Amino acid sequence: MKKYAIGADIGGSHISCAVIDLDKESILKETFATQKVDNQASADAILDNWTIALRKSLAHIDRTQLAGIGFAMPGPFDYANGIAMFTESVAKYQNLHGINVADRLKENLGLNGSTGVRFMNDASAFAIGEAWLGKAAKEDRSVSITLGTGFGSAFVDNGVVVVERDDVPKLGCVWHLPYHDGIADDSFSTRWFIKEYASHSNHQAEGVKEIAVKATSDPIAKEIFVEFGNNLGEFLGPWLKKFQAKALVIGGNVTGAYNLFGKPFEQALKKQNVTAAIHISDQMEDSAIIGSARMFDPVFWEKIKPLLPKM
Repeated sequence: MKKYAIGADIGGSHISCAVIDLDKESILKETFATQKVDNQASADAILDNWTIALRKSLAHIDRTQLAGIGFAMPGPFDYANGIAMFTESVAKYQNLHGINVADRLKENLGLNGSTGVRFMNDASAFAIGEAWLGKAAKEDRSVSITLGTGFGSAFVDNGVVVVERDDVPKLGCVWHLPYHDGIADDSFSTRWFIKEYASHSNHQAEGVKEIAVKATSDPIAKEIFVEFGNNLGEFLGPWLKKFQAKALVIGGNVTGAYNLFGKPFEQALKKQNVTAAIHISDQMEDSAIIGSARMFDPVFWEKIKPLLPKM
């Protein structure tokens, strides 16, 4: 087995990547690279910016020891074949639609035929990274969620995401499930905070961070976080119990305000007799990088490969 793999996390406005030492099971911090990306740019411009970041990480290692590059990629995406399926409805990376990203990046980077380029759902990659080298590493069953622009989630059993089973939701995630007057993604993402704060205060905040700062002196802002925590606990509790999760790992930008919603969230879980340990990720974005690179562990790859078309 070759020694190294690169993991890359594709965000809405940037790419971050780093080299993972597969032998030592560790991320090489000095290889971390990031690059801003305009998700409305042309396909060539997007791929060129991804290439710039990947080259920076590649420069630190002997290419002959590179097993491949793994991507934590938001959907919709054909993960098994490396083809972008973004549409106007997701409002990002639409110009990549129909392009074989794997082939284009291999060409840009001058990678030989034996060097793989693989893709995984970004929330799944985060959960796998946490279960492999993160907060859930000591537990056989864990759930990981990301709270930010969207509501990411994945269920992990013995290091592998579960996408089809009686004890997990359809698709192995929860963002699409009905909640209140819409779906869970409407209630557990940044836009919910902005909408709720605007409706109660007549002020249009730019994001969760601004509302969190106001919460120290603004009772409206403070109450919004309490409501968020109650709702999140009410929603997640039944699934944590059904899956018999031993740990719940929380990541994403909204975790910066956990001091404002954590207590009501934990109380809502306690009311449902949920016993899973609650952890705030200390790897954050690195978990998605680590999880995507793990696709180049041959044993793990055989387990995850059949699941990619179902993500």
